[in-house]
Amino acid sequence: MGDQEADIARIKETARSLGRIRDTFAERANPAEGYGVDDLGSDKILDAFDTFADNWKIHRRQLTEELEKLHGITKSAARSYEGLDHELAEALRRTDQDQPKGAGR
Repeated sequence: MGDQEADIARIKETARSLGRIRDTFAERANPAEGYGVDDLGSDKILDAFDTFADNWKIHRRQLTEELEKLHGITKSAARSYEGLDHELAEALRRTDQDQPKGAGR
């Protein structure tokens, strides 16, 4: 079995970053909202903005859902790695305690 190392701090930071990105996407209003024909000068442009707004809502929701999944996965991974690390450390401590003092390893 090969040596593997998990950077738990980096995984945790990734989870936090994904959570912040998810929150930002969820909170952002539609960038096309509030414009009218007077602002844009044309019904065609206004229609394009409305189409963009509809697509933005759909895609923003989908991105937010995917970011939520990634946030959960990375957060769970960090917890799992920490748990495994703790269990391994405990097992090694018990093994060390069970060995007679002065015994070669």
